[in-house]
Amino acid sequence: MPEVCPVCGQPKELCVCGEMAKESQRVRIRVVQRRFGKTVTMISGLNEDINIAELGKELKKRLACGGTVKNGVIELQGDHKQKAKEILLREGFSENQIEA
Repeated sequence: MPEVCPVCGQPKELCVCGEMAKESQRVRIRVVQRRFGKTVTMISGLNEDINIAELGKELKKRLACGGTVKNGVIELQGDHKQKAKEILLREGFSENQIEA
């Protein structure tokens, strides 16, 4: 028996819940100065429907930087505002959803 999505009841192959979750959110990308002049890029506004830990891991790998995921916010070490936006666009987020 095929695996069924708990949200929409469709088989996993036909489920579009993840795509709908991406379309219904406002993602904010901002750069913050921390102690000792350290720069951190913060990505917030992501729904729980998206695997935030996996997205954070992918961003850290593609940007070759350190970072963490805390309280639904992805924190990346350094100023990666434009590059993070480009990666999010490739991951399926639309230009209108991303507030940079």
